[in-house]
Amino acid sequence: MSQQNSSRPAEASGSFALGGDLTVNRLGYGAMQLTGPGIWGEPKDPAEAVRVLRRAVELGINFIDTADSYGPFVSERLIREALHPYADDLLIATKGGLTRSGPDDWRPVGRPEYLRQQAELSLRHLGVERIGLYQLHRIDEQVPLADQLGELVLLQQEGKIHHIGVSEVTVQQLKEARTITEIASVQNLFNLANRSAEDVLEYAESENIAFIPWFPIATGELARSGGPLDAAAQRHGASPSQLALAWLLHRSPVMLPIPGTSRTAHLEENAEAARITLTDDEFDALAAAV
Repeated sequence: MSQQNSSRPAEASGSFALGGDLTVNRLGYGAMQLTGPGIWGEPKDPAEAVRVLRRAVELGINFIDTADSYGPFVSERLIREALHPYADDLLIATKGGLTRSGPDDWRPVGRPEYLRQQAELSLRHLGVERIGLYQLHRIDEQVPLADQLGELVLLQQEGKIHHIGVSEVTVQQLKEARTITEIASVQNLFNLANRSAEDVLEYAESENIAFIPWFPIATGELARSGGPLDAAAQRHGASPSQLALAWLLHRSPVMLPIPGTSRTAHLEENAEAARITLTDDEFDALAAAV
């Protein structure tokens, strides 16, 4: 493992120019877990949530992913409290299109007036005049995609959104979205144990679209004592979770993992994953273990 960037390990993950002009370090941070149980309400330890966000930036993380539905709005407000005024190189991405009625309840709502309302509220809660990356959290099957993305395009034309992204889409949906507007990112479930979105990743890579895997650490049985991740982790002096992140970073140059946590110690451990360099043989062996 390299010892460079000792105080800012996330910089060792390399960089990616999202949308061609927003350059971020590839290992980011997902702010979903900063909220209460069920991604609902305030965190048990708000002061620790603020410490986590500030520590993330200190570690070289300059890409933070959140959504209006995390809390709702709790995550965005914590980000503002911890980091506003924002550093020039810090990209805060948020999402709209899922509504909440309680803990662990998520329902797509893609009506244009709702998406506009949520984007305006995100601008207010984050304390910004323009959102660098605004992502459609889910496609609402009851509303034409052209209407959903069309409203985001209007917000973009008004200077309130810079780049547009989509989440949990198929290749065909991503292609359809690109006939409506330029798409800078796609955010799908993807990790070492679940690669069902492999075709979306391959398409994103071919088009130089950022691929943001949510739930990037899902080690489970792979991390059991004596298992493939455990053995490889011991060779690197790392944890199984760090190996899972290193595998993602190795997988594709457009991959931007966003591991989330509500604890500073866990955040620091995740950031150290950026220093781990897997050989092609190690990468293949881990992939084959699933």
